[in-house]
Amino acid sequence: MTAADVRERYLRVRHEAGPGVTVVAATKYVSLEDMSVLAAAGIQVVGENRAQDLQAKHARYGEAFRWHFIGHLQSNKVKVVNGSCELVHSLDSESAASRLTVPALLAVNLSGEPSKSGVAPEELEGWLARVPSIRGLMTMPLLSAEPETSRPWFRRLRELAERHGLAELSMGTSQDWRVAVEEGATLIRVGSILFRD
Repeated sequence: MTAADVRERYLRVRHEAGPGVTVVAATKYVSLEDMSVLAAAGIQVVGENRAQDLQAKHARYGEAFRWHFIGHLQSNKVKVVNGSCELVHSLDSESAASRLTVPALLAVNLSGEPSKSGVAPEELEGWLARVPSIRGLMTMPLLSAEPETSRPWFRRLRELAERHGLAELSMGTSQDWRVAVEEGATLIRVGSILFRD
């Protein structure tokens, strides 16, 4: 992984996604040392899945990036996120919400899979009434090798956001981000297409 390769891929995704979409580089599998390659490549926004990795990476590269948290947020890890992130993509816990001091997107489990975190769509209205810092929604569709399979889930999330006047939509990963952008994503979370050969 060279900075030149990462930069070329990153700029290609940014160009194709368009100016209204924030490209969040998902760094779950990027080592602490390799974060320097991302900085050299000009990546602006990174998304971390685990609070302990966020803490270590932010301690070394804090000023190099804008930091987002994209993993499941446990309430006992909120302090780490409050001290380093500008946005949480994955809020789904009342106890975490009560401790959070940065804006958040509410994770919505549209597929109803028990293995996925997120709130049920019918709970959305209550959440928005209780947590005014929610500025948008996030979802993870059913896992599929075919990007088009994700479209109905992305469309449903956009419709939910529009119904409730929410502007931000975090949806789409390396395999289906183009479909997500077509359906209104304002943030996409990509990793392997930037970092893996």
